[in-house]
Amino acid sequence: MTSPDPAPAAPGILEERPRILVVDDEKFIRDVLADFLGMEGYTVRTAEDGAAALGELDRARYDLVISDLKMPRVGGLELLREVERRHPATVTVIMTGFGTVETAIDAMKRGAYDYILKPFKVEEIVHVVQRGLEKRRLAAENLRLREALSLYKVSEAIAASLSMDEVVATIDDSGLTELGADVVATWLADGSGGWMERSVARQATIDVSEVGRLAPPAVLERLASGDPILEHGARGATLFAEPPPRLASLMTVPLRVRERLLGWIAVTSLTPARRFDEGQRKLLVMIASRAAAAIENARLYEDLQSTFQQTIQGLANAIDKLDRYTSGHSERVALYATALARWIGLSPAEIEIVHQSALMHDLGKIGCVLNLNKPGKLTSDEYDAFKRHPGYGKEILDPVKFLAPVIPGVYLHHERWDGRGYPLGLERDGIPLIARIIAVADTYDAMTTDRAYRQALPHEVTVEEITRCSGSQFDPDLAGTFIDRIDRLRDELRATGRYVPE
Repeated sequence: MTSPDPAPAAPGILEERPRILVVDDEKFIRDVLADFLGMEGYTVRTAEDGAAALGELDRARYDLVISDLKMPRVGGLELLREVERRHPATVTVIMTGFGTVETAIDAMKRGAYDYILKPFKVEEIVHVVQRGLEKRRLAAENLRLREALSLYKVSEAIAASLSMDEVVATIDDSGLTELGADVVATWLADGSGGWMERSVARQATIDVSEVGRLAPPAVLERLASGDPILEHGARGATLFAEPPPRLASLMTVPLRVRERLLGWIAVTSLTPARRFDEGQRKLLVMIASRAAAAIENARLYEDLQSTFQQTIQGLANAIDKLDRYTSGHSERVALYATALARWIGLSPAEIEIVHQSALMHDLGKIGCVLNLNKPGKLTSDEYDAFKRHPGYGKEILDPVKFLAPVIPGVYLHHERWDGRGYPLGLERDGIPLIARIIAVADTYDAMTTDRAYRQALPHEVTVEEITRCSGSQFDPDLAGTFIDRIDRLRDELRATGRYVPE
């Protein structure tokens, strides 16, 4: 039978006294050790055998276990094995009689810190306990240093990211792996005065029904003081709208930028024997500090990206308003170019640049003051003017620094594989890949849509022409991939009711 717990520590304050569990099937020995160790300043609990001890260890944290070797139900060696497996930070000391010293030594080989011979002297036990607790303290300090190094690396990774999803994912991973939390939740402002649970991550062993859900008003009230929250058990549960069925410990730290609250990180332990301590709270504060700055930067970057996309779309719309024959051309070229970029295995970031550049590939036509879609063939002077539009596009985009990645596609999509294109006469791999991709997509759409000077050509005729010009006008590998895949893309577009050239 285990002895009762003392009154709980003051709210938010961890109990600093080392906790010792004495396990022996003789009540007299349990009581003697509990009395003497209690007088030494330790918090002592007792258990009558290994089975009761395991229940107590699952219920509360213990720094050191003193266990008899021979006990009914679960003996000392079996208890040692379970402590090693379930509570590796807990130090174990074995008690034994003279006749089983060899067994006690065997127990040390299996992970016990030391052994005590019966009958024992109390001062010897106190000395062994002091050394065992010092060993645990040093081990915990080494672990904390390793955690600090790991969390520093985590914080650096957070600071280096401009992706909100990556920042939040790194917070989740660090809480689960570095802090040993069972659940990690990140809450952020929702932009309309409220708060949203942006991410919830849990250990694989935790069922979703065990997670719980914080109550933002309760958390905000506590965070108003500016201090992080560290609570255990029932006091931590008061901060939940839907408390977990079992809560051992809760840490919540604010995400602040210049005194402005962006949200908070909450990590919880649902394991009775694992409660967070002040050192872990400080480490989480360090993560939150970096995370808050990264989240602010990610939001600014997202705003910039949104402005970027709106700018590109606006420019594409301006191009397509030149006349009714070019309406939708930029969007379709972007569709075909993006598909080709995906087919050849470009990364998502590279595919997005291809998409943006294709949307603006004809931007320079804004600088051409003549009617490029007049009926009939262009005169020599008109054609020379038309050939200036890639350069005009480059000139328009050059001052806009964040549009620099799209310029090669805008400026060079009329270059030819054989070197007979314009404006620079580049050839083969000297032409940027993005420009070679857009050249194929641009030609396919131009040929399969109506123009003032001719009617749209059939899909089959266009495919034959691209095949014929493969290796002269077009990169043969890109042209071949496009021809191989275009029919499947047409089927996909047709299935979704989108425009498909006949």
